Amino acid sequence: MSHEFHLRVYYEDTDWAGLVYYANYFRFIERARTEYLRSLGIRQAELRDRSGLVFAVRRVEAEFLSPARFDDELRVVTRLERVTPARLELEQDIFRKEQVGNERQLFSSRVLLACMNAGGRASRIPPGIAAAFA
Repeated sequence: MSHEFHLRVYYEDTDWAGLVYYANYFRFIERARTEYLRSLGIRQAELRDRSGLVFAVRRVEAEFLSPARFDDELRVVTRLERVTPARLELEQDIFRKEQVGNERQLFSSRVLLACMNAGGRASRIPPGIAAAFA
């Protein structure tokens, strides 16, 4: 199952060269992950408030393939690759709309999320949350 999140590049996202500043790609995929979880009925603030659990990024592998620029229309695709009792492994890719029906991949990443308790220790994903990924 995959999820799509669309956004536009604003001037504030770019660096002095007019390209999207590299750290902003991580902001884009973070937003997309949040919306992905929301689409599954998982509200992260509620999860934290009710159970003291959060999903924290443990590792990111990223490849910058081509730059995005001011006013580009981007599509972030999030795919769940694997669920373990305490982790989620996701692939997240960013594409730029080129011409009608065409797009170019700009960024590719693999993200490992760990379920953590309030003390910062790994914790099992609650069964109700894990079921949302099935």
